[in-house]
Amino acid sequence: MSSVGSPPAFRRPASSVRRATVGALVASLAGGLLAVLPAATAQAAPTLLSQGKTATASSTEGAAFAASAAVDGNLTGTRWASQWTDAQWVQVDLGQSATLSRALLTWEGAYGKSYEIQASENGTEWRTVTTVTGGDGGTDDVTLSGTGRYVRMNGLTRGTGYGYSLWEFQVYGSTDGGGPTLPGGGDLGPNVHVIDPSTPNIQAKLDQVFREQESAQFGAGRHAFLLKPGTYNNLNAQIGFYTQIAGLGLRPGDTTINGDVTVDAGWFNGNATQNFWRGAEGLTLNPVNGTNRWAVSQASSFRRMHVKGGLNLAPNGYGWASGGYIADSKIDGQVGNYSQQQWYTRDSSIGGWSNSVWNQTFSGVEGAPATSFPEPRYTTLDTTPISREKPYLYLDGNEYKVFAPAKRVNARGTSWANGTPQGESVPLSRFYVVKPGATAATINQALAQGLHLLFTPGVYHVDQTINVNRANTIVLGLGLATIIPDNGVTAMKVADVDGVRLAGFLIDAGPVNSPTLLELGPQNSGADHAANPTTVQDVYIRIGGAGAGKATTSVVVNSDDAIIDHTWVWRADHGEGWGWETNRADYGVRVNGDDVLATGLFVEHFNKYDVEWYGERGRTIFYQNEKAYDAPNQAAIQNGTTKGYAAYRVDDSVNTHEAWGLGSYCNYNVDPTIVQDHGFKAPVKPNVKFHSLLVVSLGGMGHYNHVINDTGASTIPAGTSTVPSTVVNFP
Repeated sequence: MSSVGSPPAFRRPASSVRRATVGALVASLAGGLLAVLPAATAQAAPTLLSQGKTATASSTEGAAFAASAAVDGNLTGTRWASQWTDAQWVQVDLGQSATLSRALLTWEGAYGKSYEIQASENGTEWRTVTTVTGGDGGTDDVTLSGTGRYVRMNGLTRGTGYGYSLWEFQVYGSTDGGGPTLPGGGDLGPNVHVIDPSTPNIQAKLDQVFREQESAQFGAGRHAFLLKPGTYNNLNAQIGFYTQIAGLGLRPGDTTINGDVTVDAGWFNGNATQNFWRGAEGLTLNPVNGTNRWAVSQASSFRRMHVKGGLNLAPNGYGWASGGYIADSKIDGQVGNYSQQQWYTRDSSIGGWSNSVWNQTFSGVEGAPATSFPEPRYTTLDTTPISREKPYLYLDGNEYKVFAPAKRVNARGTSWANGTPQGESVPLSRFYVVKPGATAATINQALAQGLHLLFTPGVYHVDQTINVNRANTIVLGLGLATIIPDNGVTAMKVADVDGVRLAGFLIDAGPVNSPTLLELGPQNSGADHAANPTTVQDVYIRIGGAGAGKATTSVVVNSDDAIIDHTWVWRADHGEGWGWETNRADYGVRVNGDDVLATGLFVEHFNKYDVEWYGERGRTIFYQNEKAYDAPNQAAIQNGTTKGYAAYRVDDSVNTHEAWGLGSYCNYNVDPTIVQDHGFKAPVKPNVKFHSLLVVSLGGMGHYNHVINDTGASTIPAGTSTVPSTVVNFP
């Protein structure tokens, strides 16, 4: 029987109703949350800290139901009760800062259906430790992490028509200190090069790093050049592997280079298809000859850039290129696409665009060509439905801060067109600055303290999962900081909380198989994050290439409303440690959450499905895929009665889904006789819609019978000509 349409064992019910008891929620979180606290904090057994302490509340139902009744130890005799409205809280002052481990909430009949447990050092600035959804009354035993003097239950939604009513609110933890508190802020480590216009020998330093990184595709070097606001003359910053260049101004106009930021492909004989893992951000360029060259392929971002001239996306000699991504940028002149096979541009302004090759997609781009797919192969959306730009480091006077841009709805053009962008500035003192040699235990301790993370350029082995459990946490990498999970752990897990921002790092699978590499939300996540979604931006996944690596599923998105904005999820087809079983990785991205949006999704070479979508109302704007080159024969990819696994599959249970600008390519160079039945698979339903689809056989190395399901012409008649087979709209 064909496995097409068969759900994974852990998928949520097709009804999309994901209510769970708190007990089930805690069970799903406990493994990760308990791992957060470093060993040093577990020396003393958790004790009851709240009983008899000072308690206050947002309201009471009457004098008999004071906040103090929730911490008096009288389990079923006295209780706190609020007024009969939502958004009520009760808090307790523990008397001193404590390491938190557990909260026990004994509800009367009027219970909290959804609520947050929050902690604070001063009683005014609160951070969410954990969020409970789908509560059903009774007793809730909630695992906590982090520190705080004040702890409160912040009610969001009542379970009944009455208020919130607690017989007892018990907070457990320890006050023995549990080891030293980690400091926030500090220097940016050895691989960050901070320069200003007066710095001597800037060009020489740029050239030195480029010589090291130009062809170091799988090397360990990591670098970030951060340019203080000002004007830099006569620079040509050539950008190699694992190198980031960025301005330290709040706006691109604060940092100007009279010169170029260049990516070319001389190291690879004029072929730019392997110019991966690099980036440029937050600069204004006045190119020397009027046009800046940025000949990149996957995992190379161009953000918040203002080019006062043209932008050439092809290498010198106009050889092959397989990029790429532009966001929140202004190109005054024409973007010369030339040999770029595919490209996605979002929320920008351009002076024009040339050539189309296979798949050029635009959303929210002023000056973009109109949709004309299949020829020229342009797909254009006037706006981007939801976007929130990547956080970035900047200087406010002499103080480093991270700017977290605000969410935009139906965005068009840059976020900075009218001056200062909208958003929040977070001082570096609220970040743990992660430097080479840091351990997972230390990183988790920092998160538990309520700090954000700034990974400086380097390679980080982690022997336990990095657990991001607090709402609005920022995890920002510089210089393509790389996280390698050891012993088969999941590299990073994010709780089902609001507003987490992951940006600017690479997760590289280790030699022991990991079940997953990145998880957003635990199974059956159900909280509504529409107002403040989690975002994943310039976060790249690699399995093999730098050495043998394995992972069953690379990225799992369980949380609702998440935004995946530019990712490359790649099972290696060259380098070291690759082969059909050597870097086995069956699934690339699996989306279980509802209302998830992907803008700029690149997923390649997985042994089975590259993308599987189970959530409702999912949307993808631009998708690029290559099937696994190294399949040994037809039998290796046989999927029941179906030939091959689709590059992008929407589950039969899904009723609403929409996608624009999707391409899948095959290059079965081990066995060129392999045939895929289709590149895309989806249920035929009125609200499951695809626009601008294509499949391509690269030089006749394998073929597709159809584009999507049984629709679309075979690539076989095209032979070796690499002429795409297209479908304009489906169904």
